[in-house]
Amino acid sequence: MSTAPVLSFGDFRLDPSSGRVYCGDATVPLTPKAFALLQFLAASPDRLISKQELLDAVWPNVFVGDAVLKSTIRELRKVLGDDAGTPKYIETAHRRGYRFIAPVTVDDSPAAAAALPQIVAPRVHYARSGHVNIAYQVVGEGPIDLVFVMGWVSHLEYFWNEPHFARMLSRLASFSRLILFDKRGTGLSDAVPVSQLPTLEQRLDDVRAVMDAVGSTRAALLGISEGGPLCSLFAATYPEKTEALIMIGSYARRMRDDDYPWGPTRPERDAFLQSILDQWGGPVGIEERAPSMVHDPSFRAWWASYLRMGASPGAAVALTKMNAEIDVRDVLPSIRVPTLVLHREGDQCLKVEEGRYLASRIPGAKYVELPGNDHLPFLGDQDAIVREIEAFLAHTHDRAPAELVLSSILTIRSGARPGDVDHLRQVFEREVGWARGRVIASGADRLVAAFDGPGRAVRCARTVVTIAARSRIPVKAGVHVGECDLTAGTGPIFATSASLAEEAGAGEVAVSRTVVDLVPGSGLEFDARGSYRILTAR
Repeated sequence: MSTAPVLSFGDFRLDPSSGRVYCGDATVPLTPKAFALLQFLAASPDRLISKQELLDAVWPNVFVGDAVLKSTIRELRKVLGDDAGTPKYIETAHRRGYRFIAPVTVDDSPAAAAALPQIVAPRVHYARSGHVNIAYQVVGEGPIDLVFVMGWVSHLEYFWNEPHFARMLSRLASFSRLILFDKRGTGLSDAVPVSQLPTLEQRLDDVRAVMDAVGSTRAALLGISEGGPLCSLFAATYPEKTEALIMIGSYARRMRDDDYPWGPTRPERDAFLQSILDQWGGPVGIEERAPSMVHDPSFRAWWASYLRMGASPGAAVALTKMNAEIDVRDVLPSIRVPTLVLHREGDQCLKVEEGRYLASRIPGAKYVELPGNDHLPFLGDQDAIVREIEAFLAHTHDRAPAELVLSSILTIRSGARPGDVDHLRQVFEREVGWARGRVIASGADRLVAAFDGPGRAVRCARTVVTIAARSRIPVKAGVHVGECDLTAGTGPIFATSASLAEEAGAGEVAVSRTVVDLVPGSGLEFDARGSYRILTAR
């Protein structure tokens, strides 16, 4: 793999590829800005570089003053053991700028990179999510927890085998406590049958399990590509656990639709699925995901190994099919946490219009469009991406507790005889409790409950309906997903759920399209019943 030249000066070696400075075999702790400043100075030894040139190079498109530059210079001098009065490395030209005065050796040979200390992958731990073990790593000790959610497939240890990827993770960990994990069925997490790959609901459970395992009560979520819909749903469902939401190269819906013309068509998706089956073990999809590295033999070999270790061909196909059915468009307006959407203008895997759409649907979201055509964020100009993330997280503030949350509302309409009311109520409350729901109302003819996932709500409804049928109690149910105030127990979402229950036939569970869009992979099957105009009070 091609690498940037290693710069050596005094007892130090600077490796641009990994974003690290070494003194002997020890890593010198530097913030990303300090590293960028040192690299810029050392790349032009003996040249007087003006303050403005340094500011433009290290803090592009950001207004900062001399004080920030001076503070960063002080940081460099401290870690280098330099002295402003008798400098060995950085000389100050009063009011003009700085000069790097130490002799610098530039070595771009493979031997120079090979001689550097190798990055050691952090220790892998396991969190228990139901009956499944979820592999995770924790890196850094920054002031904010940052949960990193990779898209498609992942493998924690193989993250660190690719220098660009390792560098990006190290930089994120320099200003956060970075939390990484493999989704169930992929990487180092428990393998599961292809027919039982994780639904969005289960993925939410896995994120919560990992956060609980590391003692994180509130974290920022960073979703890459397919990781974006998961993070979006988590932020809307658990705003009290979400510090901020960041999505890079992501989407709201994977497949093309009349009002979403950017996704692949069904034939295009089928062709990609066939390429997985035919070519898994090779660098599948590299042309769209990493065009800048498509001719690099080392990266091609790493990408092929990463995919192969991340998932089996069958699992990769199943995940791709499931992702193709996900649609979180109706969820986006319910997100109430600070949100940053980053997208490269030439992304060949997910069109730039998809990033623009995401940001337009999330209230108050910040959208940043960056140059480049690599879909994988650690390739190309990763520094621009990391800078945006660092600046965004540095300005998130405490918020008042969210009154509105995304919930799945189940309404059951009953024609129970007086003698059956108590029995039905007991069944309902028992099943809601087992499904981790919350009873909102338990009247003689109307039972209402809220859940943090639509799959749980539908399964609970089916169970109650089935048990009621055995006792010959006529019931029907409706399930809808939306933003609501659970303490009030009233509002449009509750009304829509109730209307769906009215439209259902005896012994049936009627659901909204939003529910269907959020439960791919759950095994739940639905029959289309056409469109209904449901009127709700405002």
